[in-house]
Amino acid sequence: MLLLGIDVGTSSTKVSVVDALTQKVMATAQYPDTEAPIKSLKPGWAEQSPDMWWEQVIRAIEICNSSQAYDPQDIGAIGIAYQMHGLVLVDKNGSALRDSIIWCDSRAVDIGNKAFEVIGEERSLSHLLNSPGNFTASKLAWVKQNEPEIYNKINKIMLPGDYIAMKLTGDITCSVSSLSEGIFYDFVTGAVSDDVIDHYGFAKEIFPQLKPVFSEHGQLSATIASQLGLKPGIPVTYKAGDQPNNALSLNVLQPGEVAATAGTSGVIYGVSDGLTFDKQSRVNTFAHVNYSDNEKRLGVLLCINGTGSLYRWIKNTYGAGLSYNEMNLEAAKAPLGSDGLQILPFGNGAERMLNNKQPGSHISGIDLNLHNRSHVFRAAQEGIASAFRYGLDIMRENGMSPSVIRAGQANLFLSDLFAQSFADFTGVPVELYQNDGSVGAAIGAGIGAGIYKNSADAFLNIKPLKYIEPSGNDIEPYYQQWKKLLQEILKERY
Repeated sequence: MLLLGIDVGTSSTKVSVVDALTQKVMATAQYPDTEAPIKSLKPGWAEQSPDMWWEQVIRAIEICNSSQAYDPQDIGAIGIAYQMHGLVLVDKNGSALRDSIIWCDSRAVDIGNKAFEVIGEERSLSHLLNSPGNFTASKLAWVKQNEPEIYNKINKIMLPGDYIAMKLTGDITCSVSSLSEGIFYDFVTGAVSDDVIDHYGFAKEIFPQLKPVFSEHGQLSATIASQLGLKPGIPVTYKAGDQPNNALSLNVLQPGEVAATAGTSGVIYGVSDGLTFDKQSRVNTFAHVNYSDNEKRLGVLLCINGTGSLYRWIKNTYGAGLSYNEMNLEAAKAPLGSDGLQILPFGNGAERMLNNKQPGSHISGIDLNLHNRSHVFRAAQEGIASAFRYGLDIMRENGMSPSVIRAGQANLFLSDLFAQSFADFTGVPVELYQNDGSVGAAIGAGIGAGIYKNSADAFLNIKPLKYIEPSGNDIEPYYQQWKKLLQEILKERY
């Protein structure tokens, strides 16, 4: 049997077809080739069209099928991963009522802070494990306050992956994991949060049917099956946010295991078996893909909005004509510490680990007689690694002290310099794997369909490609100087 995995990202959508028995990737495709646009109608806003995502899914599947590397009729289950926290609103016909307010949109910060105050800090943290902050629930409240004509037409609210599953099957479902990432779920009562519902004045009828992550979320409709050349009735058996899915694809499922990614955003994601929370909600706790009432598995998530987005800006601004690989090689020519050049990678919306502040991105300490673009490239990578260290120290305050961090050899981790800098600045060894979100979604579909006996059975063949230990270089002075710059900028602005 073949498994179809879909990963709806911010920049593009990737699809992979995987042989369930051998876990061999039969075909993979990404669409579009260039980065998809983010609409920013006002400073701090970020939106994308759900129908753009759906078009990307269709095109990526068509590209895979055109490879003729497999028989599309052999696909037996579908899994979906998606960019977290995006708000999708549909009417009774399943049509999107507006563009999705996505994860890096900052418009609802004040609304969430007010909810935190009214609901109460202790109750919010003990029941929601987070402040409502700038998450999906607060974004929905923004729509209610500012676009009542749209709000009044809502039939269901959903996350981006729920929308793609609806387009495939006609059914609308959600999970505890997705509700928790939107800050709609009460971990104490085990239900949609009455505190959030009552404070914001939402109707419970707008929430989809609740199902486990690994379960059937609908079957492929005959119309869409015909359009895509697939069998009608194929079940969607897995849906998860991109970071829980990344952890799944790295076999990070049990307490103490930790995953990282450095794509558009940068994330460290650790698994806990306790209902833990950070008192300032600088790191956030959500239900992991294998969360259940009987076996609590929570994902503690650190997110840095401006990682790959910073490096893309650096490439466009300083590295025109260079590939990312060429930039990485050139960055390695600059010395450790980049001869005093420092970069703060914060310019892509409110940063939760900085208490939802927006210090912006900064390049500091430029010496016009010394620095060249190799210094800029290295300072960007070291600045991102420093941001990871800053966030990991917050996670350490909350009891998460990893002995090793697993990451996919992708995005910034394709850079040997960045991978070593990450290990050096965090002080934690890194295991790199051949990892892909769409492949992880396909494997998740196999677990949900019962093709694998359990999650352990699904990852018997996973082996690290590289093991990177901290080099032993004295990194601390460079990190402390970077941290001092961050604190000075925050003090100036706030």
